[in-house]
Amino acid sequence: MPDTDLSETDTESGPESAAYSVPPVHRAFTLLRHIAAGGRCRNASATARELGINRTTLIRLLHTLEAERMIESVDDGLSWQLGPGMIVLAAEALKSRDVVRVAQPVMARLAADLGLSSHLGVLDGRDIIYLLRETPNTHLVSNVREGSRLPAHATTVGRVLLGHLAPEDLDRLYGDAVLARATDKTSTTLAALRAQITADRARGAAWSAGNFERGIGSCAAAIRDHRGRVVAAVNVTGPEDRFAPDTPQAALIEARVRAAADEISRGLGHSG
Repeated sequence: MPDTDLSETDTESGPESAAYSVPPVHRAFTLLRHIAAGGRCRNASATARELGINRTTLIRLLHTLEAERMIESVDDGLSWQLGPGMIVLAAEALKSRDVVRVAQPVMARLAADLGLSSHLGVLDGRDIIYLLRETPNTHLVSNVREGSRLPAHATTVGRVLLGHLAPEDLDRLYGDAVLARATDKTSTTLAALRAQITADRARGAAWSAGNFERGIGSCAAAIRDHRGRVVAAVNVTGPEDRFAPDTPQAALIEARVRAAADEISRGLGHSG
């Protein structure tokens, strides 16, 4: 019997509100979410059983998604990961967010004025996700890209965002977590992290001189929305010697970063 799992004869029982849903599209997105979560589909039969998809359909979906550049094969075609087409779609979706639209011109000026790379990030669990990057017209630019995910406890953007969580939320987030050491300056216990982010919040900015990557400095400040909630953070990064504490240059960097965060916040309707 031929496989008709992708044909237009597919029907799906359910409430009337689902009458126009397309089962093959649901299966494609189920597969994409599986791959995005780390499923590599090395064993087609096992993956098909796990996802509830016909094995032949699974193989056809894999090759169709590859042709559309939504996924790409790795390990000489033995497994799969998200591809450049999906990354481009995600980047465009991120750029449509209000905070990204408001922040982009402010960050472009910040990067050009200071000659440092600037990033916008949001908190996602114990990680931060970078939504936007602006770089100066120099060869010394950050390797971080839109969509990059880094540990919040080890980065200035993450520390700013963690510093505005309720204490019980911070405890719940890190109560049983192992805080990985990026460098010898990284906080690796909840007590040390709590002390660090408390100091950051009191100062109004988070500083790093090699806390996440040796030789790299950073300064970040919080962005608030129209309700006063901290929704993102902006930073600048560059050579560590540019961030030497208690210098006129460091004072200038912090002033510019905080001013940029305030300008973006006002663009989001914050009046505080």
